[in-house]
Amino acid sequence: MIMCKYLKEDISVVFDRDPAARHVWEILTCYPGLHALTFHRWFVAPCWRIKLRWMARALAAFSRWMTGIEIHPGAKIGRRVFIDHGMGIVIGETAEIGDDCTLYHGVTLGGTSWNKGKRHPTLGRGVVVGAGAKILGPITIGDHAKIGSNAVVVRDVPDNATAVGIPARVVAPQEPAKEERPVVPDPVTVKHAEQSSCVDKKDFLAYAVSNNIDDPLVATLRHLLEHLAKTEEKLNEVTRALQAQGIITNKPDDDKPIDPDEIKLL
Repeated sequence: MIMCKYLKEDISVVFDRDPAARHVWEILTCYPGLHALTFHRWFVAPCWRIKLRWMARALAAFSRWMTGIEIHPGAKIGRRVFIDHGMGIVIGETAEIGDDCTLYHGVTLGGTSWNKGKRHPTLGRGVVVGAGAKILGPITIGDHAKIGSNAVVVRDVPDNATAVGIPARVVAPQEPAKEERPVVPDPVTVKHAEQSSCVDKKDFLAYAVSNNIDDPLVATLRHLLEHLAKTEEKLNEVTRALQAQGIITNKPDDDKPIDPDEIKLL
């Protein structure tokens, strides 16, 4: 009964997080992420827990061959986890994935040590990991954090933060625009959302992508450029004043002044 309940929840989260899902039969037959998670929960992990280690590894290898998703039998996976597309995902032995997490294709939860013990990441609740992201080592990703596509995360990420880049850095959200077009919800999506309350859609970002985040490195460069432009303007004012008094006879600098807005940092 518990396994059937988990399967029911897994089907519901597919409707919640994948607008391409049309009906239950399609999800049951065509979603490798669901197949890999169900096989892990029903067969692989139980064998691992009762010390049938070779059997568990063999079943995990069969699941990888069928789905393209590699989940070590020792990995701990919470409820309502959604693996979208899934090809190339690798989840290590001591990895832990909390409830309501979302992983896209190419994600690696890998270890960086040959020592036994905890060597893989721990994901909190509601974490979204974009395609191709690599989370390496015994680090912790906080609840509802977002990892951008192709990011390489080697340090802890706090709750509700967004990390992007190589190595990944926590980015700061920008203020939203004052005027935004209202989003008209899809009736089918709303219908399925009403059937399941496991995900808060206003906080969910597919592929952990948002248009209102600012890389801290880019923000620093922009600040330095603005400071440089102001310094140049003050220097030109001093130069013109000295020329007016005849102290400086050199011709004024005809170079175009620095305009930070013309330099595309993103």
